[in-house]
Amino acid sequence: MCLAIPGKLVEIFAEGGLKMGRLDYDGTINKVCLEYVPEIVIGQYALVHAGFAITILDEEEAAHSFDAWREFNNIREKEGAITFDNRPGKVRD
Repeated sequence: MCLAIPGKLVEIFAEGGLKMGRLDYDGTINKVCLEYVPEIVIGQYALVHAGFAITILDEEEAAHSFDAWREFNNIREKEGAITFDNRPGKVRD
């Protein structure tokens, strides 16, 4: 099973002739390839899989995805599993 995670585009740049960007995933910034979504602009959300932005999401769609992740984390946390929000070193709100 593969998962694509939404992130907010905060920077666009070129690298090796490719359109690249930095996306913010709740405070974690990662570099991704933007070649599949050349029309994306700073401030938009994108679904990213394996280092490639594969589709642009509006803010409402991204919020639905974040809500689903929170629900998943809540279930896993109740089971005593390490989740994205309770990993060692992660600062919680």
